[in-house]
Amino acid sequence: MRSKNVRSGRIKRAFDVLLVAGGIVPAMPLMAATAAAVWLDDKGPVLYRQTRVGRHGVPFTVLKFRSMRQSNTGPLITAGSDPRITRVGKRLREWKIDELPQLLNVLRGDMSLVGPRPEVARYVEMMPSEFHDALRVRPGITDLASIVYRNEQELLAASADPEKEYVEKILPHKLRLAKWYAEHRNVRLDLQIIMWTVFSKNVPLDANGYPALRAA
Repeated sequence: MRSKNVRSGRIKRAFDVLLVAGGIVPAMPLMAATAAAVWLDDKGPVLYRQTRVGRHGVPFTVLKFRSMRQSNTGPLITAGSDPRITRVGKRLREWKIDELPQLLNVLRGDMSLVGPRPEVARYVEMMPSEFHDALRVRPGITDLASIVYRNEQELLAASADPEKEYVEKILPHKLRLAKWYAEHRNVRLDLQIIMWTVFSKNVPLDANGYPALRAA
């Protein structure tokens, strides 16, 4: 079983590197234009760096195009029309362009193209046993939960207590989806998730909130 997991992990890593190596050069003009837009809109660092919890609980620095003002102290949760979000940052988040620098995280081996989104230590420490399965695999740029909760900011904005809504309702479901992914992951599923992400398709869910997909 261990040898099968090791082989599967190597295939997935090769898949990530090949796709990113083939896609990062065509993406460079968009990344350069985005960097210029971020700087012109709110002079300051173009990239935002934050420590997240990676595979096996090892922390790493995730990269994003900065979408908030430089003095963005406040809650970790971002809801709806958060005043900290810049004008350009709003569009970057809407189109998910702010995540493009994470292609470098993938090349470095911190992340995968597909995998549970990495969380900050605060939420991992709140429910360590629930995070067990999510931390078995490399975190990803996109995953099932990213698609299911594509409108997460709007859901949080509609709540009187966004962080409570996230911790008690949204995060537990995300972790169930992460567990399902960890148990069923394969290249075909990764390709399907990437296609759903690119073309803004919905993940079919069963009555219990799990993907209504045939296991490979």
